[in-house]
This record gives sequence, structure tokens and C-alpha cells, in this order.
Amino acid sequence: MDHRLVLASQSPRRRELLAGLGLALDVRPANTDEAVRSGERPRDYVLRVAREKARAVGGEVVLAADTAVVAGGEILGKPRDAGDAGRMLRALSGARHQVLTAVCVRRNAPGPARERDVVVSTEVRFRPLTDRDIAWYVATGEPLDKAGAYALQGLGGALVEGVEGSVSGVVGLPLAESLALLSELGYPLPWERP
Repeated sequence: MDHRLVLASQSPRRRELLAGLGLALDVRPANTDEAVRSGERPRDYVLRVAREKARAVGGEVVLAADTAVVAGGEILGKPRDAGDAGRMLRALSGARHQVLTAVCVRRNAPGPARERDVVVSTEVRFRPLTDRDIAWYVATGEPLDKAGAYALQGLGGALVEGVEGSVSGVVGLPLAESLALLSELGYPLPWERP
């Protein structure tokens, strides 16, 4: 068996998390439609996108994930611009929100394709933010390419008071659950190989 795992994502954070565990990776970003469909619930959305990413690329074992920040039932994607980032941060200020990350692992060989997936929900609590806090953070540029307009692992961590659940899930890949899916499909983890 080829022990290289295909990561169907262009996220540097997902790549870093998996590589940090000693997994040999081939990164093949999937070209899929990530637009939210009319009436699609957040949980269904992240699961659909993760599955579509896993099915869109080749490889013996493929891992794909999708993350959404959900506040007041609204999926907060990547902000369009600085003004949109500020709007999102004001919505998160002093409140709790959910971060949903779906992971799909697909084993294409040997034999018929098999898939396993999971959706991990983590609750994040923001401290109350002033207009100056928001202006400072938006000016750093960090929120402009992040779902929900913040990065827990970066400067955005200064905005967060607490996390209940998977911290790595908020970063973009719940590690414990991802490893469990890989094991379920018979992918040998580095520390399990002879």
C-alpha cells in the first residue's frame, strides 16, 4: 500500500496539521462548487462540500474537509472586503458561535470505493469587541481570507475568550476525528506501521 495520503485541500493549515503528525501528503486541491445552496442547513452544507472534494480528486486514500462559521443560523464565509469583515466581527463580538468542520475520507483502492465522514461542532466565545479592536484586526489583513473573518491560530486568537470542543476543528481539521476515520478505512498511521 502507498502510504501517501491525498489531501484534497489548498489550506496550508490542514497541510501543516497532517504533516505535523508525520503523514506523507500529496496535496491536490479539489475544484468544487462551495456556494451555499438555497435552504441548505450549515451542517448539510459542510458535509456536502467535504464529500464533493473527496470525490473530485484521485488517489488511493483521500482526505477532504470543509469548515463553516455559523452565527445566528447564518454561515459566515470569507469576507468580500474589509467592510464585510468588520460586519462579521461585530456579529461575533461578545457572543458564542459554532464552527462546523466536516471531514470525509475516501478509500478508492483496493476494491470498491468506501467513504467515512463526520461533522464536528465546536463552540467559540468571543470577548466584546470595540470599534477600535475591530479596526485594528481588519487592518492586519488576517481576516480577509478566513471563514468568519478570524483565525484562532493567528492574531484572531486575541478576540476569543473560550473554546468548547475541538480547537484543531476551528483551525480547519479536527485531528482526533480525522485519525479515527483514517483508521476505520484501514489507513495505517505512521506510528502503527512496521
